[in-house]
Parts: sequence; structure tokens; C-alpha cells
Amino acid sequence: MLLPVLALAPATVSWSPKVGLVMIVANVIAIAIGKATIKQPNVGLQLPSSALFGGLSHGAMLGTISLGHILGMGAIQGLAARGVL
Repeated sequence: MLLPVLALAPATVSWSPKVGLVMIVANVIAIAIGKATIKQPNVGLQLPSSALFGGLSHGAMLGTISLGHILGMGAIQGLAARGVL
């Protein structure tokens, strides 16, 4: 019963340095978006080296990295579908 549904799923992309670079770029973009849009980015538990992470707090960093992984996943799947990755 599940075999026809599984046949519709696209093939996954295996990891390569290009895939890692796309994910890093997506996370850097998400950190920039978060730094520009979060009202109080430094309120709450601080990271050990907050200067390294743009002065964001623990919660702000988790939020921006989560957004970055969602953006990166979409970018990787899109680039793989186009044959770039």
C-alpha cells in the first residue's frame, strides 16, 4: 500500500562539501535576518562568546539557526532538483 507513495518521493541528496556550504550560507543569512528583525536579541541567557554570534542570546540564536536550517533545506532540495548539487 505504501510502495506507490514512496515511489513519488524524490531521491535524497547525499552530503558533499557543496551541500555543507549551502547550509552554512543559509544559516549566516538567517543570523543576519534575525539580528536585523529581533527587537531584543540580547535578552535572556547569553552565549559563552556572544561577540562571535553577533551579540544574540541563546533563544535568539536557536531561533535564527532553526530558520537557517529551514532555508538551507529548501535551498538544498531546490538546487538538487535543478541538478546544481
